[in-house]
Amino acid sequence: MLARIRSAAVLGIDAYPVDVEVDITNGLPSFSTVGLPQGAVKEGRERVGAALVNAGFSFPLRRITVNLAPADIRKNGSAFDLPIALGILVASGQLPEDRLHNQMVLGEVGLEGDLRPVRGALSMALAARAAHQTGVLLPHANVPEASVVEGVDVCGAHTLLEACAHLSGQLIPPARADVATLMAVSNSDQADFSDVRSQAAAKRALEVAAAGSHNILLIGAPGAGKTMLARRIPSILPSMSLEEALGTTKIHSVAGTLPSGQSLLTVRPFRAPHHTISDAGLIGGGSSPRPGEVSLAHGGVLFLDELPEFRRNVLEVLRQPLEDGVVTLSRAAMSLTYPARFMLAAAMNPCPCGYSGDPTHSCNCGPLAIERYRSRISGPLLDRIDIHLEVPAVAYGDIVGEQSGETSAVIRARVEQARAVQRDRFRDQPGVHANAHMSTRDLRRHCRLSQPVETMLRQAVGRLGLSARAYHRVLKIARTIADLAGAGELGTGHVSEAIQYRSLDRKREFA
Repeated sequence: MLARIRSAAVLGIDAYPVDVEVDITNGLPSFSTVGLPQGAVKEGRERVGAALVNAGFSFPLRRITVNLAPADIRKNGSAFDLPIALGILVASGQLPEDRLHNQMVLGEVGLEGDLRPVRGALSMALAARAAHQTGVLLPHANVPEASVVEGVDVCGAHTLLEACAHLSGQLIPPARADVATLMAVSNSDQADFSDVRSQAAAKRALEVAAAGSHNILLIGAPGAGKTMLARRIPSILPSMSLEEALGTTKIHSVAGTLPSGQSLLTVRPFRAPHHTISDAGLIGGGSSPRPGEVSLAHGGVLFLDELPEFRRNVLEVLRQPLEDGVVTLSRAAMSLTYPARFMLAAAMNPCPCGYSGDPTHSCNCGPLAIERYRSRISGPLLDRIDIHLEVPAVAYGDIVGEQSGETSAVIRARVEQARAVQRDRFRDQPGVHANAHMSTRDLRRHCRLSQPVETMLRQAVGRLGLSARAYHRVLKIARTIADLAGAGELGTGHVSEAIQYRSLDRKREFA
């Protein structure tokens, strides 16, 4: 007898429908799976066989063939365990087939018949809706993330027996997620900018960076507060929209980093990998490709502390995602694309010992050592970082003082206002959400220069030796500064402040 169960598999961060066909015929007892199964899919036959017996069902001692269609795409993961188990029960006459119509089934089966969560449940639920399926049956642990998809009845079972009872008429009530309540989660539990004493210039630069989604590099002596400032960036970023939350949650669901029981990631992610990370860990990949840190930071912040300590080949892979907002992994069998639209925040010391230019400490590094240290970061990568900011050490009086600065909520209100202007500006341009994402054509349209501003920029380009990319980034920063000020046209004050954020270019001039 033949049984057909609808399931799904993940490719990249999206899922596509897979038909699990189970055929049981007479012959020597065997269990074979075809359709390019990989790793955990092949091992599933051992888990399914033990789970059926331990759950009290009869395992047919006949020839069992499982086909995963389409058969020309590799299948990974353990989500096919449950549909294969149900297919065997239907094909052997132990379970009715009528309730499996318009149902998508997925889940990993334990040896005792318990159902365990799988990766990519949100993507699979979205694929079920796109395939016009009316319901999704999956492990109960995956219900929170899958239930945010409207238009599909999401039912979660704890065990194989419970899933079979549901298909036999003892229906499990479908779960419903209150998306409005989930999206109302605030950033109140995050580190606040009111904890940062002094550093007014750094706070202003971070506000500009957050308002336009600009990449920023913090340069300063040890203990100046670079890491403390960077870790507070998410607290001033604008709230996520539902579309952004779904996109970010899909990535973390596929990567297996979604916190247990959480439906949506409504707070922008902050990823801070150690400098020993590999290029595959940062950009993604592996034998079974998975999203890397740049994709896990999508919609949020990627913080690279001690930037020169990262290996050169690791830093160089950042070029494409910084420009395009995506990561493309090309393999012999497939090509995958992961979203990677993040804000890069990096920190570094000015020299190997960290005290070059510090008035209170002597620097023991020679000019050659300093040049060698800074050359670990290539010029093309530095060009892609909009804001280069020097962070001075905090004076003793500011450390012990009682006065606190603005809270993150106050700064975030200004950032939200500037982002609202940008959303209106780019409403007809898909993929452009902030000033940092503007193309050259967008710059000509939205950054028109008056004669005084053009004269100032011409002098700055000649004096600092700015590249064409650096020139465009100065314009983007100036546009953001004008948005924060509520100005429609770029003024000399906006452009001069933007030029000040190219500190490494100024150092090159006087080197």
